[in-house]
Amino acid sequence: MDTSEIKVLIADDEPDILDSMARRLKSEGYQVLTARDGQEAWEKVCRTSPDIILLDLIMPKMDGYAVLEKLRKEPVGKKWAPVIIVSAQGEIPDIRRGFDLEADHYITKPCRMEDVLKGIQLMVKLIPQRKDSNEE
Repeated sequence: MDTSEIKVLIADDEPDILDSMARRLKSEGYQVLTARDGQEAWEKVCRTSPDIILLDLIMPKMDGYAVLEKLRKEPVGKKWAPVIIVSAQGEIPDIRRGFDLEADHYITKPCRMEDVLKGIQLMVKLIPQRKDSNEE
C-alpha cells in the first residue's frame, strides 16, 4: 500500500512532538491529521476515519485511554483503525492497560521517529485484514 493512501491521525498535547511527527510523516508521504487533546482526537476519528492512530495517553479533555476505549466500543467509519500508543507512560501497568483496551502497538517516549515509522509500517499490514473482517 502506497503511503499517500494512508491517513494517520496524531493525537498529542505537546506541540513540539505533534508538529515534528506531523512534518516527518508528511515528508514520508502520509496524509496527516492532528489533534491536540483527546476530545479533538475522538471528533476527528468520527469525521475522518483515519487508517492508523498515534495516540498519547496523557492529554486534556479526554485521555488516550478514554479515546481508545470509545474507539473499540463505538467503532465508526472503518470500524477498526490500528492504534499505536506513543506515551511517556511506560510502566508495566500502563502498557498492560493499553493492550487490555486493544491497542495494537506501544512506543514509549522519548522515542526515535524511526521507531514510530517502523510501528506504522507494521500497522499498515493490518489495514487490509481489518477492513476485510469488518465488511462481513
